[in-house]
Amino acid sequence: MSRIRIVFLPALLSLALAASAQSFSVSFPAARSAQPLDGRVLLCLSTDSSDEPRNQINDTPKSQMVFGVTVDGLKPGEPVVVDAQAWGYPIRRLKDVPPGEYTVQAVLNKYETFHRSDGKVIKLHMDQGEGQHWNISPGNLYSKPQKVTVKPGGGVIAVSMDQEIPPIPEPKDTKYIRHIKIQSAVLTKFWGRPMYLSAIVLVPQGFDDHPNAHFPLIIFHDHFVDGFDDFRTEPPDSNLKPNYSDRFHISGYNRIQQEEAYKEYQQWISPGFPRVLIVKIQSARRRSRCTEPLLCGSQG
Repeated sequence: MSRIRIVFLPALLSLALAASAQSFSVSFPAARSAQPLDGRVLLCLSTDSSDEPRNQINDTPKSQMVFGVTVDGLKPGEPVVVDAQAWGYPIRRLKDVPPGEYTVQAVLNKYETFHRSDGKVIKLHMDQGEGQHWNISPGNLYSKPQKVTVKPGGGVIAVSMDQEIPPIPEPKDTKYIRHIKIQSAVLTKFWGRPMYLSAIVLVPQGFDDHPNAHFPLIIFHDHFVDGFDDFRTEPPDSNLKPNYSDRFHISGYNRIQQEEAYKEYQQWISPGFPRVLIVKIQSARRRSRCTEPLLCGSQG
């Protein structure tokens, strides 16, 4: 009998700790959607008051905490409980969160159902022009940040996702920067919904004056870009407040960026500089870290 007690004691202790862990009840009102929604509920906890918790999740040592739960057909007003069973980062479980004062915020990263031409039916988040960034994706629901006390055995904390991320304004073309968006027949057929390819193009000096000219093409392909940050047609801002780059350990890195971007523009329009087209492809595919169960659940 004593051996049986020894075997089951760790399991019972684990269950007791999970039951006493702080938990959250997350829902959305019918005013945001009268229809059930699919997606991934991401609950963020932060001790940093400099920004909203949803904007503080990253792959650096300064990242705040996030816990994820997949929902399927979640109805308005129906709560989903985020508890010790939810995946977390950088802390794996809610029960391991140190007791204390935090700011909590929840986001629903919406999924769509895709009926693919290969016969498979899957649910994924459809990019809305933000490059698969769940914290700023238009249409996603989120809650206002609220102060909470996290402690073992604490009562369930209710969080209402009563806000919605607004659409991203259509980018405007300039003399040197152009935006292209075309529907892909191949991708549309495969995914069973309209799918588009988009790119940002840097055109050379005198491009509009020579409509029949042909230019060499340079392709730049990364994850997702929303512009040419390294190209600036105006001198650096004299009133710019210098910041500090943790990555490069440099003070005033933002000033350096503006200076180099302006130098690039000056070279670009100089008489002897090659006249070429530079295309940055906007690839809205999932980043590698989105394959983790935390952000994408079983759909990663």
